[in-house]
Amino acid sequence: MALFSVEHLAFIFGLLGNVVSFLVFLAPMPTFHTIYKKKSSEGFQALPYSVAFFSASLLLYYAFLKTGAYMIITINGIGCVIETGYLLMYIIYAPKKSKIFTMCLIFLFNVGGLGAVVAVSVLAFHGPKRVSLVGWICCIFNLAVFAAPFSIMRRVIKTKSVEYMPFTLSLFLTLCATMWFFYGFFVNDYYIAFPNILGFLFGIAQMILYFIYKNAKKEGESKFELELEPNKDIEKNMNLEETKDQHV
Repeated sequence: MALFSVEHLAFIFGLLGNVVSFLVFLAPMPTFHTIYKKKSSEGFQALPYSVAFFSASLLLYYAFLKTGAYMIITINGIGCVIETGYLLMYIIYAPKKSKIFTMCLIFLFNVGGLGAVVAVSVLAFHGPKRVSLVGWICCIFNLAVFAAPFSIMRRVIKTKSVEYMPFTLSLFLTLCATMWFFYGFFVNDYYIAFPNILGFLFGIAQMILYFIYKNAKKEGESKFELELEPNKDIEKNMNLEETKDQHV
């Protein structure tokens, strides 16, 4: 007799996926604490939070169309609330141009994009075909989101610096992709499982890059300091000579 049934495994991975995803949603908290303290959002961009809000909204709609997708409903409902809070705070403290741009993003994604998906799926599709359409849209969009860190990885290789790719975030995103892959696998939801394969692979690649380049900057700085040391000795000798001259 198996220790865990398929239903038990789906519940376990769904629960773990909820926990890890919740931590990922909370990851930008230090950024917004900085925005609140400075009373300014300059230097930060709203695009990641607009995309995250749209992604959570889209998955929430998909989960409502399915039967018994409570794990997807809970985390994406929470995600929508958290991302709404981030966007509201950003708009409050953003300069005028950034406010307008952020509101345009929200309108583009959540009014235009989500509205179009809902309208087309309701008017043109019925039953399982509607679920399938929205599932494919979620799958394609999530694949695009998971591919987005590729630009950051290119930057790490080019600059040999992991300054803009924190290890903790890469780790949590990898764990998140792993949990949701297994959840999708055990409930036979390949619209959830498939894009998380790419998320897992990109997460592993990011962590490998982190370990390759995490000390590159420090080593570069050490070499630079070593190159400067002879110059420091020359400066020291020159200062001694000047002191002697002054005494003479």
